[in-house]
Amino acid sequence: ATIGSVVLTHAHLDHSGFAPALIRAGFKGDVYCSPGTAALCAVLWPDAGYLQEEEARFRNEHGTTRHQPASPLYTADEATRALRRLRVVNFQEAFEAGPGLVGRLRPAGHILGAASVSLEGPSASVAFSGDVGRPGDPIMCPPAPLPATDVVVVESTYGGRRHDRADPEEQLGAVVRQTVERGGVLLVPSFAVGRAQTLLHLLARLKQKGAIPDVPVFLNSPMAINATELFCRHASEHRLTEDECRAMCGVAKVVRSPRESKALNARRSPMIIVSASGMATGGRILHHLVSFVEDARNTVLFVGYQAAGTRGDAMLRGAPKLKIHGSYYSVGAEIVRLDSLSAHADGDELIQWLQKTPGTPKRVFVNHGEPAGQDALRRSIRDELGWNAETPTHKQTVQIG
Repeated sequence: ATIGSVVLTHAHLDHSGFAPALIRAGFKGDVYCSPGTAALCAVLWPDAGYLQEEEARFRNEHGTTRHQPASPLYTADEATRALRRLRVVNFQEAFEAGPGLVGRLRPAGHILGAASVSLEGPSASVAFSGDVGRPGDPIMCPPAPLPATDVVVVESTYGGRRHDRADPEEQLGAVVRQTVERGGVLLVPSFAVGRAQTLLHLLARLKQKGAIPDVPVFLNSPMAINATELFCRHASEHRLTEDECRAMCGVAKVVRSPRESKALNARRSPMIIVSASGMATGGRILHHLVSFVEDARNTVLFVGYQAAGTRGDAMLRGAPKLKIHGSYYSVGAEIVRLDSLSAHADGDELIQWLQKTPGTPKRVFVNHGEPAGQDALRRSIRDELGWNAETPTHKQTVQIG
C-alpha cells in the first residue's frame, strides 16, 4: 500500500508477473504500460495464476510442500481482476507516474510492447533500459535511444558475451534439413512470447523459398498461439508486413488440447514441434522430450538463454541423462544451440545503444544479469564510454536528486 504506482517495461513474467501479487498485498495504484504489453499481460497473467493454482494443488495432494497448505502467489481470477489496473500509454506519450514525476516509454525492441522507461522529476531524472532488443532482430524494430538523463539502470543479460553474427534463417534451415535427412523430429523448446513468433516467421520464409522440405510444423503452446495472433493486431510495433504476419500465423498447425499434444508423440515421421517452455523447465515440451530425446535421428534445438540449473542448460553442457517427472531418459538426440536468435542485445550492442544517449549520465547501475555479465558490462561502460558505472548490491538504497 505504500507504493504509489508501477511502470512495466514489458510483459515477460520476470518483469511483470508479480504485479497481481502486489495488488493482492494491498497495492492501490495504477500500473502503466504500452498497448502491446497490456495485450500480452492479458494472456500471461491469468495463465500464470492458473499454473500456480495447479502447482499448489499438486503439492498439497502429494505432500511435497513446506507450507501448510501451499498456496499460489495469486489465482487466475485475481490475475484477471489485476488487469483492470493497467493504464495504457503510447510510446513517447508523457504520463504522471507520481506527484511531479513525468514518465515516458520508448520502444526497446525485444518483444511486442517492450519499452525503456524514463522518469523525470523536479531535480533529477532516471532511465531504466528494461530488456534491450537487437538492432537487426528479424521481427522487432531496433531499440530507440534513451533521452538525456542523470541516472541509467541497464540490463546485462549478455553483458560479457557477443552473439553469433551468422544469419539465423540460414542456420535454422541447415538444422531443419539435417534433421529431416535423418528421418528425425526437430523439437524446439521456445519461449511463448517473442521467440516462438520469430521461429514461425523464419520457418514461413524458409518454406516460401523452398529452402527446407515441406514437413509439418506444430505450435504446441496455447500461450504462444495467443501471443502470435496479437502480432497482427499491433502492426506498428514490429517490422512485419501484413502478408508476413499472415504467413507467420499460418505456417504451423496449432495444437490446443492435451489430446492433440499427446497424439504428436505417437508420430515418427519428420516434423517440427515448437513448444514451451524455453528452458525445458515445464510445460508440454517435457512430454515431447520423453518421447523424442533418446532417438539419435532427432534434434533438440535451443534458441534462447538457458539459465544455470535448468534442463536446457544441462543438455547444452552434455548431460547424458535427463530427469523428467521422476524418471531418467538417455540423451541420444543431437543437441543444438542457435545464439543468433537471441532477443537480447549482447555486450557490444548494449554499449552501442548506450552510446546514443545524449550527454553523460552521472551514474549507471548495471543489473538484471548474472554476476560475470554484470561486471563485464560495468567494465565496458567505464572503459569504452568513460561513464561512472557500478553494480548495485542487494537491498542497496540510492538517493537520486
